[in-house]
Amino acid sequence: MSDSKIKNMDDFASVSGISRPTISKYFNDPDSVRKSTRERIEKALELYDYRPNFYAMNQNRRLTKNVGIVIPYMSDPFFAEIARNVENHVSAAGFRPIVLGSQGNPDQEIENLNNLRLIKPAGVLLAPLGRMSDSDRIAAFCNDVPTVLFDANIENVGEAFVGSDNHQSIGLIVEYLCRTGEPPAFFEMLTPANPNALKRRSAYVQAMERLGHKPHLIQVKGEGWDFEEIGFREGSRVIADRTLPTDTLLCSNDRLAIGLLSAAYQQGLRVGLGDDCTLRIAGHDDHPFSRYTCPTLTTVSQDYTSIAAKAAETLFTLIESEQRAQIREVTLYDGRLVMRDSA
Repeated sequence: MSDSKIKNMDDFASVSGISRPTISKYFNDPDSVRKSTRERIEKALELYDYRPNFYAMNQNRRLTKNVGIVIPYMSDPFFAEIARNVENHVSAAGFRPIVLGSQGNPDQEIENLNNLRLIKPAGVLLAPLGRMSDSDRIAAFCNDVPTVLFDANIENVGEAFVGSDNHQSIGLIVEYLCRTGEPPAFFEMLTPANPNALKRRSAYVQAMERLGHKPHLIQVKGEGWDFEEIGFREGSRVIADRTLPTDTLLCSNDRLAIGLLSAAYQQGLRVGLGDDCTLRIAGHDDHPFSRYTCPTLTTVSQDYTSIAAKAAETLFTLIESEQRAQIREVTLYDGRLVMRDSA
């Protein structure tokens, strides 16, 4: 037995010489067994390199109707709106949604998942932080609990991913900006927090080259999720340097663009489409605040209604089938150009 792969808890009980009920009791609560027994089990776990299938164990214990929803920031209206849509779908399907925010902190993200594990959720819908996430620990959680990722993808983690087609949406707005004025430069953080930004950078370069224009990347300093502050601070510096290669700036997200709009105002520049305007600024995401900036922000709207519905429906299918996905499903939705006054 020691030379073959241990497939289940019965196999592990056989090779370790510890009873199946005692092992099951240990996995439910390690402190519920005697210290000497716990040490024997943990030594055997290390010796035989065995990891139990927590998903199957949970199914046998009749899972709760709890569904976890984890987003990067509770205070960000963009993620709050997505979470609201997801929460509505979860409630309508008869499950109990539990919404948690990671507050831009990878340790808090893992803590949220650990807390959800304790209540034996039927499944989890996770919008990960992305580049800052502890992908190995998230993958370990996803191996135990059916999890569908949305908004930001971590490759090969979770049962499925649902998000936006960044290549389509960036291509759409680059084509519009080139058609209506000077080709845009791409204003972004050098080390972005969200992996979507890297996809948008690549999509921008490809779109510009496809249209016969030279790409210009304006990569600014900044870490974390304080996008408006970074957009304002670095935008002020870039504008003051008077080295912009074009009068059109496409920001990798709306929150950077909102900060950049404020920087332009402080520098005395008029942003927009009129003859008296010296700069055009556009963003991406259609953040809830983008329609109230001055001028209102031209952007690309993510179809978060469809993203929320598809992510929830995918998870419900997994829960109802009591089977894990054989092939990880990836679903991407097109963006929609939103033309406003800034570009």
